[in-house]
Amino acid sequence: MSPPEATVASFTITRYSPLAALAGAFHMASHRLQLRAVPGLRFFKLVGTGSGIGFSRTPDLRLWGLFAVWDTADAWERFRTSSRAMRHYRARGDEVYSMLLRPIAAHGLWSGVEPFGALPRPAARAQIADEPIVVLTRAQIRLRRQLRFWGAVPRVDETLRDHPDLLLTFGVGEVPYLRQATLSVWRSEAAMRSWAYGSEHHREVVRRTRAESWYAEELFARFRLLRTYGSFGGKDPLAGALPFVPDPSPR
Repeated sequence: MSPPEATVASFTITRYSPLAALAGAFHMASHRLQLRAVPGLRFFKLVGTGSGIGFSRTPDLRLWGLFAVWDTADAWERFRTSSRAMRHYRARGDEVYSMLLRPIAAHGLWSGVEPFGALPRPAARAQIADEPIVVLTRAQIRLRRQLRFWGAVPRVDETLRDHPDLLLTFGVGEVPYLRQATLSVWRSEAAMRSWAYGSEHHREVVRRTRAESWYAEELFARFRLLRTYGSFGGKDPLAGALPFVPDPSPR
């Protein structure tokens, strides 16, 4: 096992044409065994996506994702450049977009485990103060709390729509309605916190999730954005906010 400071995560999203949308569902089913044998891959989830800005009940059958945690960046790079799974995404998808992430803080569980292990305390939070921050919020929603959870989602989503500091967001899920997550990219940690603590609707939802025990399991994690690859919507949607030069390779 590598030291915690070597751990990286990746999120890859593949957009398929309408005629090839079933290829994404096929990959969800067929790649699990392949991925379990990938060297250096510590944890992974194959996910579908929703059509909303955050949590969504409406699936987008053209977008499919892979979230993964790697022992080292080298393990990710070998997977990105030479794995069978990535070859499939490039061959059958219209677009493939990936983000390489450094976990900086996390609490909670995903399928009963801590995906990132014990993370070191950030040595200098000021180093990332003006850089984009990526936030993963994941929840397994109790069946008896479905109506309350989904009833609260639209008002929170409205506070995010067209937010100037929200650079990119994906609503993803393992199981429709029950196991949901959002992956969002903010201009800075300060901007993210300003929204999280400044939005009345968001604060109220957070309070209710605790008071009414909406979740059977949850995970909240933050990441530093290390690198991006490929395109989404015909471009790198994060290029203008990055403190580095995006990878020039098309995917």
